[in-house]
Amino acid sequence: MSQGERTSEGGETWARLAERLCFLYPPVLGVGAIGVVRELDPGVPGLQWGLVLFGTFGYTLLSLGLAVALFLDARRVRSRSEWAPSPWLNALFALLLAPVAGVSYLYRRHRRFSTPAGWHGWWLVIALSLGTTVFAIAGAIVAVILQIPGLLATVVGIAGAIAVGTFPIAIHQDAAYVSARGGAWQPNPAGYLGLAFLSLFVPVLQPVLAGYYLLRRRRASRRWP
Repeated sequence: MSQGERTSEGGETWARLAERLCFLYPPVLGVGAIGVVRELDPGVPGLQWGLVLFGTFGYTLLSLGLAVALFLDARRVRSRSEWAPSPWLNALFALLLAPVAGVSYLYRRHRRFSTPAGWHGWWLVIALSLGTTVFAIAGAIVAVILQIPGLLATVVGIAGAIAVGTFPIAIHQDAAYVSARGGAWQPNPAGYLGLAFLSLFVPVLQPVLAGYYLLRRRRASRRWP
C-alpha cells in the first residue's frame, strides 16, 4: 500500500486538529507558569491571577477539544482500516493527561498512516531556536558573572519565548517533511513533538535535541534525490 493510500485511508481532519491543539499546550502552560511564579511586574492589578486563570482555563479547553478530536479520529480510523484504537479510552486519556495522550495517539497513528508533509523550511526555525538557546546560555553566564539581573531576564525571556512558541511546532512539522521524503531515516513527528515538550521542562535537553535532529537531517538530506 502506498503512502498516499495509507494517509487517505485514515482521514486527516480530526488528526490535524489534534496536532494543532497539541501545539497550543506549551504557550498556554507557559502563560500559567508565569502567573504562578510571579515573574511579572506586580504593578498591574490582577495580572498574576489573570494569567493563572488563563492557563487553567486554556488547558481545560484544550483538553476537552483534544478529547473530542481523538474520539472522532479513532472512530473514523476504526471504520476504515485494520487499526482499531478505542475512541473512548483515547478520549478519557486526553481528559486525564492531554499532552501525553495526544502525542501517544499521533505517534501510533503516524506509524500506520504517515503524517502529511510540512513546509520544507521548518529546519530554519529549529536552527534559530538552537542558536537563540546557545546565545541565551552565554548571556546568562555573563549576567551571573557580572551580576546584571536585567541581562539575565532578557536573554532567558527571549530564548524561552522562542523555545515555547516555535520549537515544538517546527520539529514536528519538519519531521513530517523528512519522513515523507522517504529514505533510511524516517523520524516520527509525534515522537519529536513529545521530546520537544519534555525539553521545555528540562531546558538542557532543548539544544541537545535540536542539534541532534539537525545533524541527522543534514545526513539524510544528502541522500535525497
